[in-house]
Amino acid sequence: MGEEKKMIYLDNAATTKTAPEVVEAMLPYFTELYGNPSSVYSFSQKSKEAITAARETIADTIGASPEEIYFTAGGSESDNWALKATAEAYRAKGNHIITTKIEHHAILHSAQWLEKNGYEVTYLDVDEYGVVKLDELKKAIRPTTILISVMFANNEIGTIQPIREIGAIAKEHGILFHTDAVQAYGQLPIHVDELGIDMLSSSAHKLNGPKGIGFLYIRRGVKIRSFVHGGAQERKRRAGTENVPGIVGYGAAAGRAAKTMEERTAKERSLRDHLIDRVLAEVPYTRLNGHRTDRLPNNANFSFQFVEGESLLIMLDMDGICGSSGSACTSGSLDPSHVLLAIGLPHEIAHGSLRLTLSEETTMEEIDYVVECIKKIVEKLRSMSPLYEDFMRRK
Repeated sequence: MGEEKKMIYLDNAATTKTAPEVVEAMLPYFTELYGNPSSVYSFSQKSKEAITAARETIADTIGASPEEIYFTAGGSESDNWALKATAEAYRAKGNHIITTKIEHHAILHSAQWLEKNGYEVTYLDVDEYGVVKLDELKKAIRPTTILISVMFANNEIGTIQPIREIGAIAKEHGILFHTDAVQAYGQLPIHVDELGIDMLSSSAHKLNGPKGIGFLYIRRGVKIRSFVHGGAQERKRRAGTENVPGIVGYGAAAGRAAKTMEERTAKERSLRDHLIDRVLAEVPYTRLNGHRTDRLPNNANFSFQFVEGESLLIMLDMDGICGSSGSACTSGSLDPSHVLLAIGLPHEIAHGSLRLTLSEETTMEEIDYVVECIKKIVEKLRSMSPLYEDFMRRK
């Protein structure tokens, strides 16, 4: 019998494995406690109580109160809601929004939609590491600015933004501050009051929870209207029967992530650094994308010159390794990543990029195996590249 090839999953920024204890917490709400939380009889009370408990757990993890947590279908819905409903609610105050060039498409496409509807959007540049320039943010503020939306940490290159400073700038000018924390929540400590965050988006499937459930934190006092109409759920702000198993699963995943954060991220950082050090030392003409230290604990993103990212991914897959070239949401498109172009990479280098995102289950042996595979594949792909041949001849 041929030995079955082990799969090494290093695409945890795209999605994560739902933790067994999360699945276990969810199961009763499919078959035994299936009541609609909005019904009046006592059987439904169990579902209602489960939602309340999950809301409290999640609120605790970011220093918010339970009434400020609104359940959604995930990060994309939360981002759309934060931008579109805020724009509508504060239209009398102004029509200008500030965001960055490296946001997730849920933010960028919402911003473009708002531009078509009479709003003005400034897309801030970032430096070579993907960090927002605070002086440019200050310069972009106008009397008509109603919202600043900057992601907590980038989903492709892992760079963490100066959120506290951005929150302070927003507060000083009386502007609302939203952060897309889909990659950061569960990986980095977040306290909404200390950081001056008014709204925050998150998604359960990035932290070992189920897919199709997220939340939007909306600070008390922020006047933002409902985004989905049709019922009085979520304190009249989001219609639709609550996804009880999903919410229970999110509560379990959030509690678990908070409890294990310190130990788990320390382990991920040491593996990530080992991976980065080895690849940079052993694969020539390679660069690390994103900030060397101010990055998500589990994120490594490289660009290999004279290599096509798509071929690299296919060959890694043949070795049992799951990686990505950027965001899962754009993996069907052939354009180079907007994030890599924003940090100044030329098209041909941006095309040769590889994102590897680790989990708490990743081992040192796996990392070493992956590095060996990368070395072998990059060498093979370069040997087939006429550009590389010219480059070496000129050297």
